[in-house]
Amino acid sequence: MNDTPQDAETFANICKALAHPARIRIVRYLKAVDQCICGEIVQILPLAQSTVSQHLKILKTAGLVRGEVEGPRTCYCLDREVLEQFKKMTAAI
Repeated sequence: MNDTPQDAETFANICKALAHPARIRIVRYLKAVDQCICGEIVQILPLAQSTVSQHLKILKTAGLVRGEVEGPRTCYCLDREVLEQFKKMTAAI
């Protein structure tokens, strides 16, 4: 892995995205099920739909989660490549 300013910024953005217990639970859930819809995530967290959507937006902005619109729903999945890159960055500290 290169140690460029862009790599450091990417790493910091992912760390910020994971800096909330609800977002860690979302990532763990998506890792376990491989994909789901937002409604399913709301069922596992004691949070309102709008709050879950905000957490998903933050995870998407960091690149950890991808979302595809399927009709009236959005299907979310974990970007495993980004997660692996993050693991390598963490190990390099």
